Amino acid sequence: MENETVSRNFIENIIDKDLEEGTYDHVCTRFPPEPNGYLHVGHAKSILLNYGLAQQYHGTFNMRFDDTNPTKEKTEFVESILEDIRWLGADWEDRLYFASDYFPKMYEAALKLIREGKAYVCDLTAEQIREYRGTLKEPGKESPYRNRSIEENLRLFEEMKEGKYADGEKVLRAKIDMASPNMNMRDPVLYRVAHMSHHRTGDEWCIYPMYDFAHPLEDAFEGVTHSICTQEFEDHRPLYNWVVNEVGLFDHPPKQIEFAKLYLTNVVTGKRYIKKLVEDGIVDGWDDPRLVSIAALRRRGFTPESIRTFVDLVGVSKANSSVDYAMLEYCIREDLKRKAKRLMAVIDPVRLVIENYPEDQMETLEIPNNLDNDELGSRKVDFGRELYIEREDFMIVPPPKYKRLFPGAEVRLMNAYFVTATRYETDEEGNVTTVYCTYDPSTKGGNAPDGRKVKGTIHWVAAKTAVPVTVRLYENIVNEELGVYNKEDGSLNLNPNSLTVKRAYVEPELAKAQPYDRFQFVRSGFFCADWRDSQPGAPVFNRIVSLKSSFKLPVK
Repeated sequence: MENETVSRNFIENIIDKDLEEGTYDHVCTRFPPEPNGYLHVGHAKSILLNYGLAQQYHGTFNMRFDDTNPTKEKTEFVESILEDIRWLGADWEDRLYFASDYFPKMYEAALKLIREGKAYVCDLTAEQIREYRGTLKEPGKESPYRNRSIEENLRLFEEMKEGKYADGEKVLRAKIDMASPNMNMRDPVLYRVAHMSHHRTGDEWCIYPMYDFAHPLEDAFEGVTHSICTQEFEDHRPLYNWVVNEVGLFDHPPKQIEFAKLYLTNVVTGKRYIKKLVEDGIVDGWDDPRLVSIAALRRRGFTPESIRTFVDLVGVSKANSSVDYAMLEYCIREDLKRKAKRLMAVIDPVRLVIENYPEDQMETLEIPNNLDNDELGSRKVDFGRELYIEREDFMIVPPPKYKRLFPGAEVRLMNAYFVTATRYETDEEGNVTTVYCTYDPSTKGGNAPDGRKVKGTIHWVAAKTAVPVTVRLYENIVNEELGVYNKEDGSLNLNPNSLTVKRAYVEPELAKAQPYDRFQFVRSGFFCADWRDSQPGAPVFNRIVSLKSSFKLPVK
C-alpha cells in the first residue's frame, strides 16, 4: 500500500524543520491568557491549537496566566479560565504558571539590561513618549534621559521599586533604535510604576513589567519552544527576539509563530462591550447564553466536541478571515443528532380534545428515543383524551400547502393515531384555545390499515401527565441587519427579541433533567437544562440551536 500523504499546516512544517535540524529536541507550547475577563470562542482556537500540537509531538503544554497588569485582573477570571480549559479537554497536568511567579527574575533581567547599557530610566510622560516616538513616515527622536549613566539608571530603577515615585512619573525603557521602521523597536517601555494591589502578590511590588518584556521572558523561563500567538503580534516579534537574545540567559530561546485569529460574524467578543452589557443588566452575566464566551456556550448547551470540531473545520492559516456563526451551529447539530434523546415538548400550547376517545382512559405508547441511534432505546409515553399541541399546528383558515390541522383536515399524531379536526373554541380576542377532533382507533402507531395517507404529522403531550417547564428561546443579541456596531457612536445595535421566555408543556421524563442534560425537542431544536436557574423537578431549558439551517460545509 502506498504511503498516504498527510497535509501539514505551516506551523507543523516549522516544528518539523526545527526538530529535524536539532534546534529543539522536544516541543513545549503554552496558552497564556491575561486574567482580565472571560474567554470567548476565539480563544478556543488558540487553546486547542497549542494543546493539540503538544499532544501531537509528545511534548509538554503549559498553562500560564500573564498577570502583569493588576488594574484589570481578578481571581474570578483565573478560576473561570481554568474551568473553560478543563471543559475543552486541554490538560496542563502540573504545569500551571503565573507571570507573577517570575517578578523577581524579570527584575533581575531588567537590571542586567541596565548594567549592559541596554535600558534606561526615562522621565517623559506617556504623552511625551508618544510624541517622541515619531510616525510611520518620520523617525522618532531620542529622550533627553536616554544617555543617563548606568549608575544613575540603577539607582533610579531601585528607587522606582522602593515606591519613591508616583504612577507615570518614571518608566524603564529599552535602548534600541528611535529610527527603526518598526515602531515597537523605538525604545519601548519595559517597566512602569503602578501602585496597585496584585491579585497574587498583594502590595509586594509597585513596578510591573510591560507585556512585551514579560511575555518572551516567561516563555524562555519555562522552556517553551514555540510561542504560538495571533497575527497582531507579528510586528512585536522583533522585540520578542530582542528581549530573549539581549537578556541572553537561554541556550534555546523560544520561537514566536503567528497564525490567523478566529473572527465570527455578527457576534460580540469585545470585553468592554460585554462588561457594559453585564453592568446594564441586558445580560445576566458573562455566561449569558446569548454571548459567545466559552462559559456562555457551555451554559447554552454546546459540547466540547462541537467546539473542537468547529476549530478543526476553521483550520490554521496566516490569512485573517471571518467565519459564519452558522458553522458553529452546524457543529453542535452534528454532534447531538445521535447523542440526544428526541422527546416531545409543546412550547406554545393549544388544548386538543379527542371527543370519541374514552374520557377516563390513558394508554402507554412505546416510542424510540432517537431514530438515528437505536442504542438510546425507547421510552413509554402516556396518551389520553386531552392533549396539548403547538398553536402553529392548527389554523382556522390555512394558507396554501398547509399540511397540519384545520377544520376537516386529518393528520397523524406522532407515534399515535390519525385525528380529524371537527371544531374549535376561541377567547374574546379570537385566539384559539381548544381544538376538538375525532380519532381513528385502527391507526394506532401512526399508520392506516386501509393504506390511506395523511400529509401532516404533529407532536403532542398528554395534558394529564405533561409537566410545565420554562423554555428560553434565543436570537442573536445584536441586530444582524444593522450590523454589530452603530456607525455613529460605536455602540451595539441590540436585538430587542434576543430572548423569549415561554411556559411549555413537556413529557414527564424531562422534569428529571439535570443541569447540562441535552435533548432534542421534536421539531423545535436542541435544548439544554440550565445549570444556574434549574431547580429539582423544575428545569429551565435553553435552546442551543434550531433543527434546520441553510448552512452547508464548503466543498474543499
